[in-house]
Amino acid sequence: MNAKSAAPLRLMLVCGEPSGDQLGAQLMAALKDISAEPIEFIGVGGPAMAAQGLRSIFPIDVTSVMGLREIVPRLPEILRRIHAAADCALAASPDAVVCIDSPEFTHRVAKRVRRSGSSTVIINYVAPQVWASRAYRAKTMARYFNLVLALLPFEVPLFEKHRLPTRFVGHPAIERKARIQGGDALRRRLHIGQGQPLLLILPGSRVSEVRPLLPVFRKTVEMVGEAVPDLRCVLPVVPHVANMVRDLAKDWPVPLHILEGEPDKFAAFDAADAALAASGTVTTELALAEVPMAVAYKLGWITSLAARALIRIPYVSLVNLVLQRQAVPEFLQRRCRADLIAPCIIRLLQDPDFRNRQQQDLRQAVHLLGVDEEPPSRRAAKALLDFLREHRLTA
Repeated sequence: MNAKSAAPLRLMLVCGEPSGDQLGAQLMAALKDISAEPIEFIGVGGPAMAAQGLRSIFPIDVTSVMGLREIVPRLPEILRRIHAAADCALAASPDAVVCIDSPEFTHRVAKRVRRSGSSTVIINYVAPQVWASRAYRAKTMARYFNLVLALLPFEVPLFEKHRLPTRFVGHPAIERKARIQGGDALRRRLHIGQGQPLLLILPGSRVSEVRPLLPVFRKTVEMVGEAVPDLRCVLPVVPHVANMVRDLAKDWPVPLHILEGEPDKFAAFDAADAALAASGTVTTELALAEVPMAVAYKLGWITSLAARALIRIPYVSLVNLVLQRQAVPEFLQRRCRADLIAPCIIRLLQDPDFRNRQQQDLRQAVHLLGVDEEPPSRRAAKALLDFLREHRLTA
């Protein structure tokens, strides 16, 4: 045991899409900061995790898909990558495997590792939303996970009633608040005056999101531009959808600036007057930036039918879920239409009272998410290391 504790801590992190890559990078940074022993990282990640020292065994481009129509053509390659990640875990025998979000991918890796007979500690960081749909998953997860690091406080009892240890660590988007800066400099660089209305366009980070949403967003902007003089748009992109975005955004109806890189993304948050965003983590980041927004989302019709049968929540935006009311307007599926969205965006840009009411709601929501507490990634890192210490003592 002394020899074991003297060796570097070996952690395998597995994520499947850009949002998980960001969470993994934040967790890695926190672990390196607080761990009393050196840590060796292996696993699957993207550029953010690579910047923290992870050498990914394969890129996350293939696994970053959502919806039956998008998954089916890539299924053979996704399955190969599930097997490759699990085989890596079995060969490396790490102190823990940490599965980050993307349950359709990462949970299958966890199941394969556990079914092999391995006793490796397997940790889930960002649990699937069992409170929204398919509650039975909480019981199933107890068979192959040893610990859940939960983002929301009401998730803890849902897992612990199945004897799956769970620690509330807070929502990781909170600690990105300090990075939301540089808006004035971005406006100067792009020659956008301080008084010019600036709309932030966020069509998602997945191909399966960008393809159906960006045409709707384009039509929305065309209608908004007719009512809002001198409108400008900024659109941050992640690398694996950048080419698609450029193709779909050709002949944009108002001046558009496509931005790459995290600094420009957060500068755009700081600069924008309002946002039109796909549902997802980005809406929480917008709340932290106090950018009033409208949220839209559109799934393929097959996936939509399945979702309607399973989902049992009134809202999709975390702000609305936390506040238990629709503070942020949502335009989903059949309501994801330019003629419905455009009037809302026009109000956000032109009606100060409408803007101010939403901004007050955004401040309340992020307060409930723990914006004034210790950074969530640090809380997650402490919970992970404490659990591994306890596990070593009882092993």
